[in-house]
Amino acid sequence: MRIVCLDLEGVLVPEIWIAFSEATGIAELARTTRDEPDYDRLMRFRLELLKRHGLKLADIQRVISGMEPLPGAVEFTRTLRGRSQLVILSDTFEQFAKPLMAKLSWPTLFCNSLTVDPSGAVSGYRLRQANGKREAVKAFKSINLEVFAAGDSFNDLAMIREADGGCLFRAPEKIRRDCAEIPCVDTYGELLAKIDAFLAGAYAAG
Repeated sequence: MRIVCLDLEGVLVPEIWIAFSEATGIAELARTTRDEPDYDRLMRFRLELLKRHGLKLADIQRVISGMEPLPGAVEFTRTLRGRSQLVILSDTFEQFAKPLMAKLSWPTLFCNSLTVDPSGAVSGYRLRQANGKREAVKAFKSINLEVFAAGDSFNDLAMIREADGGCLFRAPEKIRRDCAEIPCVDTYGELLAKIDAFLAGAYAAG
């Protein structure tokens, strides 16, 4: 049996922190895993910015409530789920994801959690598991599933390399250049073609 694992932000929905950066006018919040490979360093940086500016979870959720999936993502997801099981492996947080999952018709999501103090301020975060994307792919393979994985950021590279097949999707130039051995596609049509070849047992990395 073959399944598909996709990243969420930058693949199916816009980057939440970029949208929040634009809504608040705080340019530093636009930094994402496309820019910073060390996820803990990135999150500590974000939490410090939230604290400095007095921003709370509700402020972020208010922005998320107005976000929509990327153009074509709903149709792509619907088509893909008609052909394969789909699991979203994301470093986002359950407190962020719910309204976006509803707009994508509730695909299965593995993600992380925020810790929130009684005032509603974000005080920290809890990883579901260290290296969670890669470990999820390894776990699927351990029960004799073949896995195709795709994402756009530094934190997606380990799961793509662990998978039986995969590619980058709309990755920034630096990641494309540094990871030239991983194919990269830029449209949902191209991504679906890669997935279809994998599901048919005819996947070729190039």
